[in-house]
Amino acid sequence: MTKINYTNVAIYNHEKQNFVANQHMVVDTDTGKIVEVGNGSSTNQVVDEVTDMHGRYVMPGIMNAHTHITSIPTYWWNDGKEQRHSDSREFNTMFAVRNMADAIDHGVTYIRNVGAAFDIDIEVKKMQEKGWIRGPKVMTSGKAFSITGGHGSGGGYEVDGVDEVRKGVRQAMKNGVDNIKMMVTGGVLKNGETPDDIQFTPEEARTAVTEAHHKGKTAAAHAQGNAGVKEAVEAGFDTVEHAFDIDDETIAMMKEHGTVVVPTMNAMYAIYKYGKDTVPDWAREKVIVNIKKHFASITKAVQSGIPIAMGTDAGTPYNGFRNESAYEMELYVEKAGMTPAQAIDSATINCARAMHVDNEYGQIVAGNYADFISMEENPINDISVIQHDKDVYQNGTRVHEQAAAKVSEHQEAPSKVSAAI
Repeated sequence: MTKINYTNVAIYNHEKQNFVANQHMVVDTDTGKIVEVGNGSSTNQVVDEVTDMHGRYVMPGIMNAHTHITSIPTYWWNDGKEQRHSDSREFNTMFAVRNMADAIDHGVTYIRNVGAAFDIDIEVKKMQEKGWIRGPKVMTSGKAFSITGGHGSGGGYEVDGVDEVRKGVRQAMKNGVDNIKMMVTGGVLKNGETPDDIQFTPEEARTAVTEAHHKGKTAAAHAQGNAGVKEAVEAGFDTVEHAFDIDDETIAMMKEHGTVVVPTMNAMYAIYKYGKDTVPDWAREKVIVNIKKHFASITKAVQSGIPIAMGTDAGTPYNGFRNESAYEMELYVEKAGMTPAQAIDSATINCARAMHVDNEYGQIVAGNYADFISMEENPINDISVIQHDKDVYQNGTRVHEQAAAKVSEHQEAPSKVSAAI
């Protein structure tokens, strides 16, 4: 057993909505959990090492509730000359492993993957848990559910009718998924449909949720247009992804059902900003038509107190697995009216609650896993500093070290000494 006492650290406190200076945190690297958090540097724990953090700012590791690890972001950066979704299991796996490494190196320590060809995220989760690959912990969904020919049908389950939905969801859970993802409406990145197209019936949607919840699994709905969002909320999905069009009636329904919104604002903004002449015109036109409405809807949800869980839709155009998660948080502040603390909560405690893992993740408290990031600057003053290079810890062990050249000359890098036993 190795216990490390991290001292002289400013720790983010959700209740205070701020960082609290001059704290210490004791971590057991065998269990991967935080043993103690407190004021000052002294502890009654017997520790093996003491690491002086020199006043650095520590918050829980970033959690991203909407990723697609098998997608190939470079497709869009090479003028569409590559396939976005490879037809082979081998290429999908290779990009998943690459995307996982990018994510952890940029501070993302836990993801909810909401659609993976060949159910690859199930096997990637196992590889990560065994330490065979680097990357965030993974909540899996396997292949998403679509109607025949519907949104996401190329790499997902195509099901029509209540019986096929029930059978498919049961099969997905047998395969080992943690979450069920259903494409309730059309979307942006498939031609011949719009975000307002409702694709699953209310009965089909309710069946998916009922089957998932019966086995203690969560359920996420891709729902963009107003009627589709309401259908998803009424069906009881734990989270609604995207939510382009939220009105007052929808807000009231979300409050009644306890619905969490996963905005994926950068999925829209990146296409809008960078997609001209590379993203197909039919897709970009849908972004242009919907982006203002989308951002206004997320702002309304924030103002109304609807829980927001950070998700990027990583794998969509110009929206990869590096700093896009931190940039999504900046968009929440700049475009949706969040405070920096609310943006931090969206990527930590709110994600943990939405994923039903808040008993062990999302806060720097005793009993939680020691997944955290350490920064030179205070994100409360400027949310964008989370995008800077930083130290990343997983289960109490540093898995990415901030480049020495980037450590401020006014602030020392963390230093450790052996503790007297």
